Amino acid sequence: MAIGHLDRSEGAPASPFLAADVGGTHARVAMLRASRDAGCEVEVLAYRKFVCADFPGLAELLRAFVNADASTPVRHCVLACAGQVMADEVVNDNLAWPIHLAQLRQALSLDDIAVLNDFEALGYSLDGPLAHGSRHLCGPDTHAEGPTLVIGPGTGLGAAVHVPGSAGGFVLTTEAGQMDFAPNSIREREILAHLAPHGGYVEFERIVSGPGLLTVYAALCALHGETPKLATPEAVTNAAAACSDVHAVEAVDVFCASLGSLAGNLAMTFMATGGVYLAGGFLASMFALLQRSTFEERFLHGRSARVLLSQVPVWVTEHGRHGVLGAARWYLRRGMPGEATTRHAVASGVME
Repeated sequence: MAIGHLDRSEGAPASPFLAADVGGTHARVAMLRASRDAGCEVEVLAYRKFVCADFPGLAELLRAFVNADASTPVRHCVLACAGQVMADEVVNDNLAWPIHLAQLRQALSLDDIAVLNDFEALGYSLDGPLAHGSRHLCGPDTHAEGPTLVIGPGTGLGAAVHVPGSAGGFVLTTEAGQMDFAPNSIREREILAHLAPHGGYVEFERIVSGPGLLTVYAALCALHGETPKLATPEAVTNAAAACSDVHAVEAVDVFCASLGSLAGNLAMTFMATGGVYLAGGFLASMFALLQRSTFEERFLHGRSARVLLSQVPVWVTEHGRHGVLGAARWYLRRGMPGEATTRHAVASGVME
């Protein structure tokens, strides 16, 4: 498998390197190398998807992949991780375990580790197969020029924006999932009051994520004085699809509507005329529910914003390998340590 046309620097590794897309639930790991042909494509030599909870730490997970799939010693690694790098640690409440980069580099005998946000990596795959394998949800069914958003509820809630430009443009990472949730309906105000009876901060991902969907369902049950019968986000979406649980149906409605509001807010913030991609297997599995929901109405907002947002296409896409491929694209464009951008400095073999 290959990704597009890469602007590879001379410092980019010709030998295979490791790329991992690490979320709160799953880690997708690949062994790749830069092709030597004129197209500068990336070759995927091996790929696996792991359940994070099956391993005591990221080092053990990556070692399992290397032991099974690496035919030569691995010296270079790029990680796309949920959260942000602060000093030596990847900071995110939804990760399965702490990630300390120096310890990881030592445990795997790596020369360097490069790190970027997982949705930043998805943003770098927007001009590749991520865009081409998507299902149209609303708005024009065309691919236009301009900034492009990728948003994904999963274990948490991630978002990034790809800004077009020379050499493939660049990606802005965000922590949009940590923004304050703003209710739109009376029911959403009731849910918010239940979650924060004394007021205070409730982040968007508390509502718009897999665990958030379960939280909304439990809140609705509590508001009706009932005990929740469903224990997983999948059970809630399945019950909503079958119309077998009235609170599951309403929970999915609230989830989809809130996602629409967030997507519209971000589309206006970044003037995302290039479109919005809703990423992840969670949303892909509930595509029919999204189609029937008030997502589009809430996305469009009102008044003059509606004129702009009605011209913004929205697609739903699987996460798949796109995170590791986007991370590889980012890594190769920047070459080996010593050629990093100002946002990602290199220290003691770790790109931060």
